[in-house]
Amino acid sequence: MTVKVLVVDDSKLARIVAGKAIAALQPDWTRIEAGSAADALQIVGQQQIDVAILDFNMPDRDGLELASDLRDAHPNMPIAVITANVQDEIVARVRALNATFVAKPVTQDGLSGFIAGAALRLRKAGV
Repeated sequence: MTVKVLVVDDSKLARIVAGKAIAALQPDWTRIEAGSAADALQIVGQQQIDVAILDFNMPDRDGLELASDLRDAHPNMPIAVITANVQDEIVARVRALNATFVAKPVTQDGLSGFIAGAALRLRKAGV
């Protein structure tokens, strides 16, 4: 079964950059993009998503609100929140949701720990 990773960011360029990093780390994973939290929730409602990478700053709802919704519906889904806002409070709020904080700009190195951990969790879960 192919792992599906949802990349949510209101910036098309940021989605492309994250997608390239994911492709380099896990070339077999299918990448699905959403430009808003609303689009992301619609996608998650229509198909199985295994991993989510969420931008923090989005116009409709922030990545923490979206992460909370996803966590409620999918308690074991690996979730990363990406942002240039590296304040301790934001990092703590991300971790309180059992999500991973990833600093922007997103790089292959920056995502590697999260992607490796997500792959391990998915293998243990039989995905």
